[in-house]
Amino acid sequence: MIKYTAKKNETVTANEREMEALRKIFPSCFADGGKTFDIDKFKSKISDKVNITRDGYELRFLGKSYAKLLAALDTETIIAPDEEHNNAEENKNSQNLYISGDNIDALKHLLMSYAGKIKCIYIDPPYNTGSDGFVYNDKFSFTAEDLAERLGLDYEQAEKLLEFTAKKNASHSAWLLFMYPRLLLARDLLIEDGVIFISIDDNEQANLKLICDEVFGESNFVACVTWQRNYAPISLKNFFSESHEYALVYAKNVQSLSLNLLPRTKQQNKDYKNPDNDPRGVWKVGNLTVGPAVEKQIYEIIGPTGKSFFPPKGYCWRFTKEKFAEMRKDNRIWFGANGENSPVPKLFLTEVQNGVTPTTLWTHEEAGHNQIATRELRDLFDSAVFTSPKPVKYIIRFMQIGTNSDDIILDFFSGSATTAHAVMQLNAEDGGNRKFIMVQIPEDLDEKLAAKKSDTTAKNCIEFLDSINKPHTLDQIGMERIKRAAAKIRAEHPDCAADLGFKHYTIKELPQDTLDKLYDFDPDFIVADQTIADAFGTNTILATWLVRDGYGFFAHVKELSFNDYTAYWCENHLYLIPSITDEKTMTDIMDKFAEAEFNPQNIVMFGYNFTYTQIEFFRTNAQILRDTAKNLAVNLDIRY
Repeated sequence: MIKYTAKKNETVTANEREMEALRKIFPSCFADGGKTFDIDKFKSKISDKVNITRDGYELRFLGKSYAKLLAALDTETIIAPDEEHNNAEENKNSQNLYISGDNIDALKHLLMSYAGKIKCIYIDPPYNTGSDGFVYNDKFSFTAEDLAERLGLDYEQAEKLLEFTAKKNASHSAWLLFMYPRLLLARDLLIEDGVIFISIDDNEQANLKLICDEVFGESNFVACVTWQRNYAPISLKNFFSESHEYALVYAKNVQSLSLNLLPRTKQQNKDYKNPDNDPRGVWKVGNLTVGPAVEKQIYEIIGPTGKSFFPPKGYCWRFTKEKFAEMRKDNRIWFGANGENSPVPKLFLTEVQNGVTPTTLWTHEEAGHNQIATRELRDLFDSAVFTSPKPVKYIIRFMQIGTNSDDIILDFFSGSATTAHAVMQLNAEDGGNRKFIMVQIPEDLDEKLAAKKSDTTAKNCIEFLDSINKPHTLDQIGMERIKRAAAKIRAEHPDCAADLGFKHYTIKELPQDTLDKLYDFDPDFIVADQTIADAFGTNTILATWLVRDGYGFFAHVKELSFNDYTAYWCENHLYLIPSITDEKTMTDIMDKFAEAEFNPQNIVMFGYNFTYTQIEFFRTNAQILRDTAKNLAVNLDIRY
C-alpha cells in the first residue's frame, strides 16, 4: 500500500510516464530488461508514418522536468469515506462524487479507475493575477542530490530548483510548474472523444495555450472562446477596462471529437412566421440573390401579378432557372402578401439543423456575467461567500456542447462547485443523467483571513460555516452549495428524477508516527501490528484499495461473514483487512472457494494485520486451489 508506493517512488524519474507508454507500445525497442531505449530502432519503426525532424520549438520554463517528475510519482495518500454523509438517504445511491484534497493526488487516484472514461473536463484554475492568492507551494521533499540524479541536472541547477519550489513563488514559471503535471494527468483521464475546457484570462492565456499545445498536441486545439464576463466598464482602470476572459478548448483526439450544437433560443426563432399558413410550419425569408454575377443565372422572373424582376447589377439569382421553377411549384418562393414583392426563398424551421453551431464569442446575454454569478451565490447563501464565481448559465453551455446525457464531467478546481450545480440543473432541464466529479483542496479559511485581514469573502465564509457548524475549509462551501442547489432544483422541478446527491471522500496524508511504523514493520515478524490498521481505519483501507484496483468510488461490495470475521468481496478481489484470531476462520475463508459462483482471482491482505504464519497459510492454500476441480488460479497480494 503506502509503504510499497513510497519505495517505488524512490526510483521514479521525470520521464517515467512517457517511457512506460513506449514500453507498452514498442517493447522491441528496449534492451537490458527495459532499461535501454534504442532510438534508431524506434525511428525505423515510425519513419514511414511520421516525418522526423530536428527543427521546431517547445515551451521551456524553470522546473519543467520537475513537473514531469511530479506527474510520474504515485500518490502516497489514502481515501477516507465520509460514512455519515454517504449513507444519508439522498446520497446512498448517488453516482456523483465530491473529493476533498489536493487535486494532483486526487487525479492520480482517479486515474486508477477512470483512465480513458471522462467525457468532459471543465476547470477554472488560478489565473495568477497577483491578487487571486496563487503561490506555488510544493509539498514534495527532495534533496539536491536526488533531484540531480532523477532529472539529469548538475548540483547547482538542482539547488536552484529546490530554492525556487520552496519559496512560494508566483512567477509565470511557478504557475506553469503548477499546471503542467495536472494537465498531463487530466489528459489521460479523457475518453478518446473527450474534450477539456479551461477558463483563463490575459495573465496566463498565452502560456496556457503553449502548455496545452504540448500536453494535448497542437493539432487537438479546437477553439478559444471569448466570454464577456463584465457588461459595464470600470472607470477606475488606468488604460482599458477588461470585459472578457477566455476558455481554451482541446480534444483528446480531434479526429474522434464530435461536439453538439447549442439549442436554439426564442430570440433565434422569433423571425419564423407563417403568414400563408403553409402546412410545413413556420418559416422566414432568405436571400435569392448572390454575387458575383453568373451569366446563366441572370434571368427574368414574372411574379403572380405579372410584375417583372431581375437581380441587382453585379448579382445573379442564387438558383438556376430550372431549380427556381421547382421551388416555385413547391410553394417555396414568397412574393409578399400582395404578390408584388421581389421573390425570396422560404426557409422552414423544421428543415434547419436542430441547433446552432457555437461561436467563439459569448456575450453576457447568452452566457451570463459575473454579477449574475455572485447573485446566484447570494440567493443560496444570503452572502458573498466566494470571489469571482462563474455563472451557472456559462458552465451549462460547455456541458451542452461537450457532453451527452450519460457522460461524466470532471472539475478538479471545483471552487464554489458551479460545475456541479450546472450539471444538476442541465439534467433537470433536459432529462439527462450526467454525473459529476468535483475536487477541491480544503483550504484553511482561518489562515487565509489571518494572512489578509481585509479578506471579506473569507470572513463571510467563516461566519456562514459557523452558522451550520462546519469546519472552516473551502471545500465545505462547495459541498453546501451542491446541497442547496439540489434543494432549489427539487422545488423548481418537482418531477425531476435526476441524481441530486453526491458521495464525499477526503484525500489524506498519513501522520509521521504512522509512516514511521510502516517503515519499521518487519513482515517476517511473528506478531501483527493492529495499531497500523487502526490509524487507517478499515473503511479507508477498503475505499483506497477499491479505487486502486479499478472499481472506483461506487463499487458494489459484498460483506462476507466468517464466524465473527468480515471479509469484503468485489468481483475479482477478496479483501482481508481486519486481523484474524483463529485458524477456523482462515479455513472457512478458503472453503468458500469451493462454491460454484465464488471465483475471486485475488486475495488481498492488509499485511500489517497478519502474522507470517497466517500469510503462509493463505499462500499455500491459494496454490492448492489450482489442483482442485475448479482449477482456480488465485493470486495472493500482500499490501504494506
